Amino acid sequence: MNRQFERYLQITLILLDLLVLNSIFFVCQIIFQTHLLTNIANAYFNFWVVSNIFWIIPSFILRTYAGKIIITFEYFTRRTIQVYSFWILLLLFYLFFSFEVNISRLFIFTIIISFGVGLLINRFLYLGIRNYYKKSDHIFKKVLILGYNDTAKKLTRYFEEDGINTQIIGFVEDEGNVHELTHYPVLSGIGNTLQIAKDNDINEIFSTITPEQNKSIYDLMFQSEKECIRFKIVPNLSVFITRDVHIEYFGDLPILSLRSEPLDDVGNRIKKRALDLVVSSLVIILILSWMIPILGLLILLESRGPIFFGQLRTGKDKKTFRCLKFRSMRANKDADLKQATRNDSRVTRIGKFIRKTSLDEFPQFLNVFKGEMSLVGPRPHMLKHTDDYSQVVDDYMVRQFLKPGITGWAQINGYRGEITNPEQIRMRVNKDLWYLENWSLWLDIKIMFLTVYHVLRGNQNAF
Repeated sequence: MNRQFERYLQITLILLDLLVLNSIFFVCQIIFQTHLLTNIANAYFNFWVVSNIFWIIPSFILRTYAGKIIITFEYFTRRTIQVYSFWILLLLFYLFFSFEVNISRLFIFTIIISFGVGLLINRFLYLGIRNYYKKSDHIFKKVLILGYNDTAKKLTRYFEEDGINTQIIGFVEDEGNVHELTHYPVLSGIGNTLQIAKDNDINEIFSTITPEQNKSIYDLMFQSEKECIRFKIVPNLSVFITRDVHIEYFGDLPILSLRSEPLDDVGNRIKKRALDLVVSSLVIILILSWMIPILGLLILLESRGPIFFGQLRTGKDKKTFRCLKFRSMRANKDADLKQATRNDSRVTRIGKFIRKTSLDEFPQFLNVFKGEMSLVGPRPHMLKHTDDYSQVVDDYMVRQFLKPGITGWAQINGYRGEITNPEQIRMRVNKDLWYLENWSLWLDIKIMFLTVYHVLRGNQNAF
């Protein structure tokens, strides 16, 4: 499903192999420099060029980096050995028919052997990267298939053929409906689906049972989202779906979900994370390096306590993290229960300044660098408020599909600061969900620039 991630992986593998080949070539040139006289430099240059061409062309002809090849270590390694053998053969033909006698035979032998070793190292490096991500949530996701029928079998086959980032945990079906052996475990009844999903850290549920076939699917759909588990329906299109859904295709199977999510694509997540790392690194080095000592000293001179205020807040997939801020209040017992209000007596003099100018938020660039937050996303709320607001707005927990942000679409549209009535939190959630469904890298950049503009202009809700 993540075609863009597959392309990134293919490009990375191609570049790694070419990097190894060319690095070995130039290292050998340095080692064998006594043999490289000026009058034979062209011979070595030509050999370098054809070495690259003879690797690239057979690799594409034999589809070494095709998605179905790189999906397994065994296929990829076997195809690499075939292309490597063909590469050696082409080089020998070139040397023979070009009557190239000026190139050191020891140089050629060293290049061939070293490149073979380099390819082997690259393949084990690739295996290590795959195993690392397979144990993490960054790339690989765990999938549960609801129902065991012809559609479920077909979906499983597609995942196996193209599931470069998918681990199938099993099927959920009532025992009476299963009459054959399966490649994956059949877990207990449909009524236990949500508990099974939570016990196995499932990221997505694909239901081959439609709501018209089983009315409990609707309730399971909404309960799954409240647990930050994505729920998608693989319908029989002859059955009419009674509500608006987002449709995408996996092979020739339509996948229905409650909303479009650009950041469900791994390639888009890589782009967003790259932007987060670049900007947060620059801010930490160029701004926080001198801001922390200066503001830290001013904070300490006015009131006792730590420089930073760390508060547990709700992050992506309901996971908690410690959100950092410059401390703007005196130590108080209500810090984790009561949000700041206008003319709040707890706020210090330096605190009023840094809150008005949003300087108190700058330590969150450390959260971004650590991967707990993003530059742009829904603002994280304290744990109590997450519990409270989720009772007020049905779709509130959907915003937790994303990493929380330092700024967001809701903030630049005027929804920041104290929440005094249910309508305000509903509007914030609407803006956050719009961002989730319409994300793009350029939208992030636009929001960042508008945030800077609003900070410089001043905001009446910043207090």
